[in-house]
Amino acid sequence: MANGFEAKLNEYAHLLVEVGLNLQPGQTPRLAVPVECAPLARLCVEVALDRGARDVVVEWTDDVVTRQRYLKADQEVFSQFPEYQKAKFDWLLERGAPALSITGGDPEALRGVDPARIQAWQRASAQPTRPYYDAMSANRFQWTIGACPTQAWAEKVFPDKRGQAAVDALWEAVFSACRVTGDGGAPARWKAHIEATARRAKRLNDYDFQSLHYTNALGTDLTITLPEGHIWMGGADATPAGVDFVANMPTEELFTAPRWDGVDGRVYAALPLALNGNLVRDFYLDFRGGKIVDVHAQEGEEVLKRSITMDEGSSYLGEVALVPYDSPIRNTGLLFYNTLFDENASCHLAFGSAYPNCVKGGEGMDEQAQKAAGLNQSLNHVDFMVGTRDLSIVGTTRQGEQVTVFQDGNFTF
Repeated sequence: MANGFEAKLNEYAHLLVEVGLNLQPGQTPRLAVPVECAPLARLCVEVALDRGARDVVVEWTDDVVTRQRYLKADQEVFSQFPEYQKAKFDWLLERGAPALSITGGDPEALRGVDPARIQAWQRASAQPTRPYYDAMSANRFQWTIGACPTQAWAEKVFPDKRGQAAVDALWEAVFSACRVTGDGGAPARWKAHIEATARRAKRLNDYDFQSLHYTNALGTDLTITLPEGHIWMGGADATPAGVDFVANMPTEELFTAPRWDGVDGRVYAALPLALNGNLVRDFYLDFRGGKIVDVHAQEGEEVLKRSITMDEGSSYLGEVALVPYDSPIRNTGLLFYNTLFDENASCHLAFGSAYPNCVKGGEGMDEQAQKAAGLNQSLNHVDFMVGTRDLSIVGTTRQGEQVTVFQDGNFTF
């Protein structure tokens, strides 16, 4: 698929930099990318520099090296965040460096690794990098997440294929999900998609729901209270300077923040969760007064428990997202084992931090004010999928009117 592939890869690189990141002249973006994805990385660097970037900071990631470190490095390594790493994040933050992250690693790269080591590193790295990631979640600079198939990931998605055949098949799925055909028309298709998403977000905001009630045959029976002044968002975001960008490519979701203390009931996951290099399967979470009070998983329970206890806020929800069951990604029939794709194939929730811009004026609030407004505070943010073919979501407005938002897994409007 050489010729067609090259045209699509080139269009995809342009899409990530020009539409996703909407890179502005004079900016210095940060590009985090797996080593196996060097061809895409080189194209992104070229597009960025041609667009007027001052420079590009490239960070290579390697699942094999990461696994070896977790298995064999000194224990103290995972409880100390290097000063040079902190200086780098401070440097990026000072310059408002846009961030382009490329996912594509092995979903089970850390299978068998001691979860305590993973948690120790998460805790050690979270606080020094928090100013940077807080600024990112508040959209103070552009950021976007894309994907690049690697062999380990591709063979997980296509277990009947091996090697390049699996990678080729996954590339076609990625291109399709991102509206890339090789004809150069992806930006126009994304413009239409973003406009349609904005219209549906306006409809949700006009309802001004007080709560949402989720039920399905799996056993989900969950009530989520929404903060006063909550905002449904989706499609494009914007920085304070008015620079539009698309944080996730692909994206099909409309999302907002729940009240951190306003979640009650049980929710069952609809899809496996790729979490910290492991897979968590067939799990449910019980909530009371907003807090996760019980968790059970058929596989990966310890990894899940470690994540929801990383800090106090990790045991509360920070995001509510609506995605129709009949979304383009779900209709591929593929399980991607990658949150970027699977969350856009299913309604999902996230435990951990909320996005400040999901409440009116939230970006300008300090942490205490954000929490008072209902926004959860955490160093963690983990999406998990809850959408099913029979999912029902009924919203109750602040005037007491009940509105069926989802029926049989899809929007009613």
